[in-house]
Amino acid sequence: MQVYKSHTTIEALGAGLTMNKPYSEVLIVKARKEELPEILTLLDECGLPGEGLADHLATTLIAREGMDIVGCSALELYEEYALLRSVAVKETHRRRGLASRLTKAALDLARDHQVTTVYLLTETASAFFPKLGFKLIPRSEVPQKVQNSIEFTKLCPQTATVMTITLT
Repeated sequence: MQVYKSHTTIEALGAGLTMNKPYSEVLIVKARKEELPEILTLLDECGLPGEGLADHLATTLIAREGMDIVGCSALELYEEYALLRSVAVKETHRRRGLASRLTKAALDLARDHQVTTVYLLTETASAFFPKLGFKLIPRSEVPQKVQNSIEFTKLCPQTATVMTITLT
């Protein structure tokens, strides 16, 4: 089992986030096919779309505490670009820096795939992602191959905030 660690795993603690349990109890690992139903349930509980995620399971990460999936993040790969999606954390595990860890792990995974730029759409977390280096951009600046994704074409409204980060 490969455990994903972000480059700055503890950084979220410096941002004033609090933790209720020790940081090391939750591992971030690649999702397995048999975990998809539990991931989809988590996304539904968090009000996020699960449609199309099965097509990107190879680039989906989960946060596991014991046998429980307590968070997830995923990438849709489009050559040198990626779309970050499905960043979700169970209500009981929020305010511990887990969403930051999941996002950073997904960015590490993007680097592993030689992705240079990551995009995302959000309706609810436009204040969160800039803390991790994402910048607001107009929808028109997103490459067409990413705009053709199900997230852009069907799942997220035109009013969703679009952000990007360039990976180094």
